[in-house]
Amino acid sequence: MVDKAQIRAEAARLMGVFEAKGATAVEADILQPAGTLLDLYGEDIRGRAFVTHDPIRGEAMLRPDFTVPVVQMHMADGAEPARYTYMGEVFRAQEESTHRASEYFQVGYEVFDRDAPIEADAEVFAFIQDALSPLSLRAATGDMGLLLAAVRGLKTTDRRKAALLRHIWRPRRFRALLDRFAGRAPLPEGRAALLAKDDPMQDAGPQIGLRSAAEIAERIEALREDAAAAPISVQEVELLDDLLGLRETTVNVLSRLRDIAVDMPAIADAVDRLEARAEALYQRGVDVDNLDFEGSYGRTSMEYYDGFVFGFYAETRPDLPPVATGGRYDALTRVLGRANGHEIPAVGGVIRPEIVLELTAGGAK
Repeated sequence: MVDKAQIRAEAARLMGVFEAKGATAVEADILQPAGTLLDLYGEDIRGRAFVTHDPIRGEAMLRPDFTVPVVQMHMADGAEPARYTYMGEVFRAQEESTHRASEYFQVGYEVFDRDAPIEADAEVFAFIQDALSPLSLRAATGDMGLLLAAVRGLKTTDRRKAALLRHIWRPRRFRALLDRFAGRAPLPEGRAALLAKDDPMQDAGPQIGLRSAAEIAERIEALREDAAAAPISVQEVELLDDLLGLRETTVNVLSRLRDIAVDMPAIADAVDRLEARAEALYQRGVDVDNLDFEGSYGRTSMEYYDGFVFGFYAETRPDLPPVATGGRYDALTRVLGRANGHEIPAVGGVIRPEIVLELTAGGAK
């Protein structure tokens, strides 16, 4: 274990590194409003949040991360462009892995830049890599924008695409849906029996719950339309599988992505952005020739990431969580800025200072 005072001191040191790069230091309340904010974090964090009820503020939670409150702050009155840094504890329940801490420190760096989003991606990654350079960590990258574009470009119904997009961060559920929509897996037994009836509402028993009879009928009709829809083609499924299975250096993966884009043109713009980002990373001194890219990377992280994603890992300590993670979250600013009609490209990352100390001689016991 590392002493909490040591962790705080290391967090302050790292935060000072980002302040020296021009970031403005900000703070976020430990107690955050819950409600719609929990939906922004996605299913995983929603299930692990410490939620309570305040008699004045209503449902509230201990902050599970800093990005959402920092975006809220910026969308309310932030200047453009803007760079922020912060430090403090975050809180996440650990029901299944009792050895993992429910409370730990994060130090972050966030960039809001409308004019140069690709350069901002490279900036955040390079600054965090530089801050962690003494640890000789392995960096992994991905791009949720590629996967989102691929699903949106599928030749299938809007309802099916919406379902796949909703579950893209849950690989098993995504795979089950894709197999069913491609005709490789049968309908669930209960659904098949329901749709086989001429009148599914007949002999259904008393109506309970909040849905009206009209809403139930509408849902049944949607299920009928889905069951009658043509399956997603074998070629599209194979291309999507190729995309998800990519695991190469960034330079080498670009060639493969260009090949995939010939038959899946929906990803062409995302591939262009990846290539531009690789050049921006190279200009910042990142060894792009040996930078890992994984097609599925980011699918088990925060659901607000919708572009570039990355993480830094200690290969000699697989028992440890990632030392740092981050990514782009443009859609999050759109959601939180909806009230005043604002949105802005944004990207950021966080470092866990206690893991940094665990990997150094002075911090490990």
